[in-house]
Amino acid sequence: MKYKIVFSDIDGTLLNKERQLSPSTISEIRKLKNKIPFILISARMPAAMRHLQKELEIEELPIISYNGGLIIVNNQVVSTTEIPVTIIEHLCNWNSNLKCHLSLYHNDEWYVPSMDYWAKREENNTKISPDVKISEDIITKWRKENKGAHKIMAMGEVAEIDQIVDFLGKEYPNELHLYRSKSTYLEISPKSISKLTAIKFLLDQHFNFALEDVIAYGDNYNDVEMLNHAGFGVAVGNAREEAKLVAKHITALSIEDGVALSLQQLIPLKNW
Repeated sequence: MKYKIVFSDIDGTLLNKERQLSPSTISEIRKLKNKIPFILISARMPAAMRHLQKELEIEELPIISYNGGLIIVNNQVVSTTEIPVTIIEHLCNWNSNLKCHLSLYHNDEWYVPSMDYWAKREENNTKISPDVKISEDIITKWRKENKGAHKIMAMGEVAEIDQIVDFLGKEYPNELHLYRSKSTYLEISPKSISKLTAIKFLLDQHFNFALEDVIAYGDNYNDVEMLNHAGFGVAVGNAREEAKLVAKHITALSIEDGVALSLQQLIPLKNW
């Protein structure tokens, strides 16, 4: 079978131990230019993905942000799914006593309550700086602009995250997807979207390819569905066991250029 497109997660999959693209990874992906589209698909905001696109020389290609909540083609939003302001307000009011860090995201807007430990850590990881604004002001602004959140990121002590999971799980079981990327990080997104729904949208609306045409790379819980349904799902060596179990192939660790090594092996084959 001839694969026609590649979708790759970023954090834990594509980056080295410095959380950057290695020269080998950049080289292998650039070789695909004008042959096979290489699409970045991530929980990140668009601004935290575009500098990677630039390094890879794939700036003209679509990006999938917020685990599928925002899809951008030719610098235009073609699909957006947001958490309603009413839910954001309820969570922020409930959190007023807990005081866990809540980052609020909409497209390239990223708001934090203060430049605390968590905000600085995420700023270092993504190379993007947030705006400091209290949640009440953000909610008022977004309500006027008829916006919601593409993602809410709760960051804090394990016990705090446990409480938020319990609260949202009881209050919004059908509205929200709660993805714990690590014990101290909780990514909150609309339940109706995923990386797989975003891939299906792009394949149908932009590329006219089928899922069987897809190679997908990933490492974490939010990649499992994508790896399971792609024509050729590849888990990096450091992936969660859940991701490895559904992948058709397991490559080297992300910090050992697992994606690049996989592409090196695949490109000479007749599938390409």
